[in-house]
Formats: sequence, structure tokens, C-alpha cells
Amino acid sequence: MSSVLPPTALTTRPRLRLPGWAREPLLHFLLLGAVLFGIDHLLNRSKGDANEIVISAEVDEEARQLFKAKRGQDPSAEEMAALRKVWLDNEVLYREGIALHLDKGDTAIRERVIFKALSVVDGGTKLPAVTDALLRDWFEKRRTKYDEPARFDFQEAVLEGNPTEPVIRAFVDQLNNGTPGDAKAGLRVFKGRPHANLLQSYGEDFAKTLEAATPGQWQALKSREGWHAVRLDAATPPRPADFEALRGVVLQDWTDATLAEQRSAAVAALSKKYTIRVEAQAK
Repeated sequence: MSSVLPPTALTTRPRLRLPGWAREPLLHFLLLGAVLFGIDHLLNRSKGDANEIVISAEVDEEARQLFKAKRGQDPSAEEMAALRKVWLDNEVLYREGIALHLDKGDTAIRERVIFKALSVVDGGTKLPAVTDALLRDWFEKRRTKYDEPARFDFQEAVLEGNPTEPVIRAFVDQLNNGTPGDAKAGLRVFKGRPHANLLQSYGEDFAKTLEAATPGQWQALKSREGWHAVRLDAATPPRPADFEALRGVVLQDWTDATLAEQRSAAVAALSKKYTIRVEAQAK
């Protein structure tokens, strides 16, 4: 039976939290944009029009360098767009904070002004009434986040160099006939690796073969990077999540996501008063 959740579930307003996309380590600079980017808002204001925001080449380059230092590679076009979005949100919030005179007492600290402006935005957010039916529907649409995935325990005997398929198959035969795994190779032991991780690390063919493998037997498995000598030790089947057991977690996730959507929409609405111009496209 659908019913409204008890008032106590929402009487305590959650602390100001960043949207999920901003809490990811790569983008964890919504409120510290000035510190991380090191680009003062005067870069934009010096260009003349106070209602124009320029995503300059300097902004792009600084973002690219910070991303590369953290990830070891240049950002993709999608990642660059996300970095620009964070910087743009910071700039909009900063200008709104200045317009509201929220810089009083700490004019030189950009991130505090942004935080104050975001607090004002947050004050305008309001959670809709949450019913059992609404929460269950939200949970079902995001079930993959809560379901326990299939997990695998396995070992990999690693030969030096880049061994070919015949070399790996011969080595696997030796291992299955009793040759110690450390005689020629190093041994890697993996515990509880989820199926999605196998796909990401080794590829679909590797994951399918491992899923069908007989525990305790060494096999030659091909990944996107080459051949591997692998032994499956144990596999745990996937387990669907229990909504009732996770009700509190789901409620908090729904609350965070709903407030994040409202904040994002509010900042997007504020940004419409500015002319956004990209000075140089990311390469």
C-alpha cells in the first residue's frame, strides 16, 4: 500500500552537499575552483561586458593541465565539457554572490563567495512530498546501483614479456599437471572482482570465458591486451537488492539527487542572464 513516509524521515534537512557529478574526485572543485584553477575572475571582467562570461583559452589550458596531472592523460571532449561546466558554475555563482554583496568581509576569497551564493541557491530548494510509490519507482530505475553484482575470485600467473597464445597454453598445461605457479611466473590474486570490473580491465571475451570456467582449473584467456594464464577459484552469483533493507539509503540518495537537480537548474537559470562565449575550442 502506497503511503507517505513519516515526517521524521525528512525533518532534518541534510547538510549542503555537492551534486554527485561534483563529488567525483576528478570534479571535486566546485567550491574550490579558484584554488584549483588559479584563474581570477578578473580574466573575464577585464574583457569589458559584465554580463558576458568568457571561457578563455587560459581556463581550458589550466583545466587540461590539472586533469592530466591527476589522470595521466588529456581529457576527452566529454570530460573537457564537464570541466568547463564546473568552472562556469563557479563563475556564475561568484558573480551572483558579488551582486548580492556576499563578499563583505572576505573580498579576496572567491570560494567563500561561491559557497555563500550556493547557500542562497540552496535556500530556495524544496523537497517534494515523497511517497513509498515514488521512492520505489526511483529505486527500480536505478536498481543496478544497488544490486549486488556477480563477483569472482581468481588467480593469474604472469609470465615476463608479452607471451603468445601457444606459450600461454603450454604454460597452462604445465600448471594443470602440477608445475608450481611460481616456477616461471609471478602470481596475482584477485578477490571479489565484480563483473563490471572484469569488463573494464580485460574485456567482454575474457569476462565471458571466466564466468563459464571450472573452478580450480588453469585456463588460457584472451583479453584486449593479450593472453593470460588464469584460474578461477570461486564465483558468487549476482543478488538483487532488497528495497526494504535499503530504504534509508535510497531515501538519502533520492534526497541528494533531487536537491542536486534543483541546484543545477537554479544555477542554469541564473546563467541565462549572461552571454556565454567560448574563446577557444578544446583540442
